[in-house]
Amino acid sequence: MSTYKLTYFTFRGKAELIRYLFAYMNTEYEDCKIDMKDWPEHKSSYPFGKLPVLEIDGIVYYQSLAIGRYLARKAGLTGKTELDDLHLDAILDTIDDFVSQLPWYTEDKVTWADFFWDICSDSVDFYVPGFAKDYPKLMALKGKVKEIPAIAEWIKRRL
Repeated sequence: MSTYKLTYFTFRGKAELIRYLFAYMNTEYEDCKIDMKDWPEHKSSYPFGKLPVLEIDGIVYYQSLAIGRYLARKAGLTGKTELDDLHLDAILDTIDDFVSQLPWYTEDKVTWADFFWDICSDSVDFYVPGFAKDYPKLMALKGKVKEIPAIAEWIKRRL
C-alpha cells in the first residue's frame, strides 16, 4: 500500500480536486499545508517552485491535473474508452484555461475586465442557465457591473 503526502497552500485551490479524489477513494494521506507568508522559504524545495505536489512513497509528483488523472484512474473515474478520456481531458483543460484567466484578486474599482466577465458570463448563461449561481463572488461582480448607472442605462436601451 502506497503512502501519500499532499502539500498545498492553505487556501487549497487546485489541491482540492486531489482531496476530493482521496475522499472518494476513502484513502488516507498526510495533509501538509503551507501558508503563503511562509512560501518564500519553501519555494525552492518544490519542482518549478509550484504547489500542489503529491509525494507517493517519498517521490514528489507535480502538476495538479496530472496528479488528478493518476488518482482518477485508480478510482475508476475515467472514461470507458481512450476517446472518452480524450474528451474528459479536453473538458478538464478547458476548465483549467478558464479558471487560470480569472483575476483572483479583489479590485478596488470596476475595470473593463469586469465588463468582459459580465458579457462573457451572460453568453454562457444563455446556453447553460444558472451556471455561476454557486459562485456568489462572481455573481456579485456581475451585479456590481450592472448597477453602474451608465451600464444599467445601456442595458435598458440596447437592441
